[in-house]
Amino acid sequence: VQLVESGGGQVQPGGSLRLSCTTSGFTFSNYGMSWVRQAPGKGPEWVSGIRAAGGITYYADSVKGRFTVSRVNAKNTLYLQMNNLKPEDTALYYCARAFSPTSTTPRGQGTQVTVSS
Repeated sequence: VQLVESGGGQVQPGGSLRLSCTTSGFTFSNYGMSWVRQAPGKGPEWVSGIRAAGGITYYADSVKGRFTVSRVNAKNTLYLQMNNLKPEDTALYYCARAFSPTSTTPRGQGTQVTVSS
């Protein structure tokens, strides 16, 4: 099982980023997927989830209306479009192989998102 995140970087407040998670080693279309973030000194936060078929999504209140999760099963890839970024969005972002991840859910190494002026 491999999950590799990309697309992070440093942006100014109000900016946008699109994260990608490319996967291999399992049947992507059979699994709900999610994005989790962890800021320095804080615990992990479940940011967003999407069911296997893509019809049902979840967003944390902190990102609702600004982030959009999507997936392309034919490409085994998960996305997170992040708009109107705020400094409090600064964190390491991971994708995980579950709609509602736990501490043992397979996940990638993460991609860093830094929002600052």
